Amino acid sequence: MIRTKIVDALQSTDYDKEICIKGWVRTHRSSKAVDFIAVNDGSTIKNIQVVVDEGVVDAETLKQVTTGSCVCIEGKLVKSPAQGQASEIHCENLIIYGLCGADYPMQKKGQSFEYMRQYAHLRLRTNTFGAVMRIRHNMAMAIHTYFHEHGYFYFHTPLITASDCEGAGNMFQVTTKNLYDLKKDEDGKIIYNDDFFGQQTSLTVSGQLEGELGATALGAIYTFGPTFRAENSNTPRHLAEFWMIEPEIAFMDQEELMDLEEDFIKYCVKWALDNCKDDLEFLNKMIDKGLIERLEGILKDDFVRLPYTEGIKILQEAKANGKKFEFPCDWGDDLASEHERYLVEEHFKKPVIMTDYPTAIKSFYMKQNQETAEGGSVGYKGCVAPGSTMQGTDVLFPQIGEIMGGSVREEDYDKLMAEINKRQMDTTHLWWYLDTRRFGTCPHAGFGLGFERLILFVTGMQNIRDVIPFPRTPNNAEF
Repeated sequence: MIRTKIVDALQSTDYDKEICIKGWVRTHRSSKAVDFIAVNDGSTIKNIQVVVDEGVVDAETLKQVTTGSCVCIEGKLVKSPAQGQASEIHCENLIIYGLCGADYPMQKKGQSFEYMRQYAHLRLRTNTFGAVMRIRHNMAMAIHTYFHEHGYFYFHTPLITASDCEGAGNMFQVTTKNLYDLKKDEDGKIIYNDDFFGQQTSLTVSGQLEGELGATALGAIYTFGPTFRAENSNTPRHLAEFWMIEPEIAFMDQEELMDLEEDFIKYCVKWALDNCKDDLEFLNKMIDKGLIERLEGILKDDFVRLPYTEGIKILQEAKANGKKFEFPCDWGDDLASEHERYLVEEHFKKPVIMTDYPTAIKSFYMKQNQETAEGGSVGYKGCVAPGSTMQGTDVLFPQIGEIMGGSVREEDYDKLMAEINKRQMDTTHLWWYLDTRRFGTCPHAGFGLGFERLILFVTGMQNIRDVIPFPRTPNNAEF
């Protein structure tokens, strides 16, 4: 008999039809010579109830059907008399594919997420992680659908690179060299001419620079793939391996970029509300009781567009009125999550797109504003010198802080080189990037969105390690 997915069985009204479902046992209880087995196959948050009358299945076989066991059930789909479920299956045949002993780690209820991270290979079978992974899939589909419908091309950038997009230097090195017998020069530096690529290479921290090349040829591209940061950050917001969405668009200015950021993220949130109803309702009930209301709230209002200078003024006034911040918030400081969340959750009570950050705290490729003390951007507690702020557009969300970071890119070769020289950057591995400014340069812009941070917001989960199947963090590369 052909298998029917449980999500389809639950929606069917073709009662008294012979049906076959396969999945894993969530619960098994006996009552007055009748056994009730809840089965789930991962296609939906909802289980289907299987009713086994006495004598239909051998008693010894039935005893082996424990939580976590994998079974095949054949029987009739009937209308259920019980509340909360439309249909159930009256079992006519039961086959056990896989037994599950009493030492099954996911057997008990109420286990902590920290405990379940030890069993990332099994936690996926729980209701919570099943819901999170289905939502993760839907968000990936939303991303591809949005960009495809808006004329963007999916552009694949390399995972192995010789350049450091962010200039931070915290990268995982890729090598085939024998680490116990490294060749070094007179200064003690490693010689890479006998390595696989003939030079030092690492896992990428971003596909942005290569994405810009795509935009200058195809007009509008997006990347969606894994990136890597070798930062020793043991926080609920950081991973060593995570996924990034990075569109790059030719001929786009700052206002258009902010329009894109807001439209894109609202599209993703609406997709979740439209396509993940059952999973969101479960998470709203079990994980975060304000989840659905918060998601719906994102769609209601326009995002606030707030210059950094005005944001600092608001934060300093809050501080003067008694608001306690752990980190400083003077003009020129990079805002901490607590500052971002204050602006979003307490002051404006809606998402904020913060613009025009100080150039010194942002990346070299961002286009600078040409302010003047007379008519341009005026910093809190003093004027801003010309060129000291840049056309950044960071999106700040409730409970998350910064969820998306973007900017207009500097298209002028001389200005870009001036910033590179000012930062004393090595351009050895950036010659190809600089060529785009030498040969037919064009205005362009883009943003980066950490996929897991989007999933954090949409699911209401509190730790980024719980929205990716197998998290990579300091001292953890299991599974």
